[in-house]
Amino acid sequence: MAKSHPKWRKAKKILTWLFFIAVTVLIVLYAQKVDWEEVWKVIRDYNRTALLSSVALVIVSYVLYGFYDLLGRAYCGHKLAKRQVMLVSFICYAFNLTLSTWVGGVGMRYRLYSRLGLPGSTITRIFSLSIATNWIGYILLGGVIFSIGVVQLPSHWYIDESTLRIIGIALLAFIGFYLWACAFAKRRHLTIKGQKLVLPSWKFALVQMVISSANWMAMGAIIWLLLGQQVNYFFVLGVLLVSSIAGVIVHIPAGIGVLEAVFIALLAGEHVSHGAIIAALLAYRMLYFFAPLLVAIICYLVLESRAKKLRAKNEKKLASAEKKSGTPDESRAESRAPERGFRAQEGEAKS
Repeated sequence: MAKSHPKWRKAKKILTWLFFIAVTVLIVLYAQKVDWEEVWKVIRDYNRTALLSSVALVIVSYVLYGFYDLLGRAYCGHKLAKRQVMLVSFICYAFNLTLSTWVGGVGMRYRLYSRLGLPGSTITRIFSLSIATNWIGYILLGGVIFSIGVVQLPSHWYIDESTLRIIGIALLAFIGFYLWACAFAKRRHLTIKGQKLVLPSWKFALVQMVISSANWMAMGAIIWLLLGQQVNYFFVLGVLLVSSIAGVIVHIPAGIGVLEAVFIALLAGEHVSHGAIIAALLAYRMLYFFAPLLVAIICYLVLESRAKKLRAKNEKKLASAEKKSGTPDESRAESRAPERGFRAQEGEAKS
């Protein structure tokens, strides 16, 4: 096998160390951009009830994000333990938020899932489904909030409110199309660069929407609480949605500066001082970005140290399950993996 070749083993070690070095450098560069003295000052002076409620919502949000990868587990049919999936998802999300999708969403997922024994094609499907789930919830909420005019844009902004409403209607139309396709589409297979994807059932799509929407709403609720509930919750949620897409377009790690700029611009007419907005967003970054990242770094190091043992345990468990059932696990059969989570759709898939 290619993986047993000495050159491959050497290359793999070099790539692993390069990955560790890159992650470390990104963390250091990111930390240098943060005014830590100001962050701690804001946290110390904050209302304790709002702070504790926000911490609880941060935990809820990270758990909800973990469900994205549990959906991926059902979709791909792999047999990793749910607690391992949730741990990998937590680590990836924390790194993703702070250091970009390429480091957290892609690099960390491939690194950790492959260390636990999953093949590359399965990891690609997990990542693809996670991204899709996250943005499906965004599209649903954005469609509702933008189309009914909750977000009031300043006159000097890049687009006007009418354009935002049209965008909202278009987003809702996309959601309608997605649900229709999941329920009635005849062609349910799509192959992209050798990766076979299967359209989920409409029930699965609804679960995606519920979980993702709840996650985005939890994020909005954190900022709303930290703003002292001075602004309408759905307006804050709408501003968060606008700032999130702006952050993706600008592509700055953790959206440093983008989040603040959008909130200050859109909350200008809400009788909230710039100081209160900056304080709330600093606290939000501390609770939702910095603190989870520190925990994720520790979890990552622990998981790396135990990865070989966990992989051996996973393979032993899988072999035992295959022996009992008499059939190989479908996550290893790359061409059949997507169908595992949708046995009820097999008749439709054949057509």
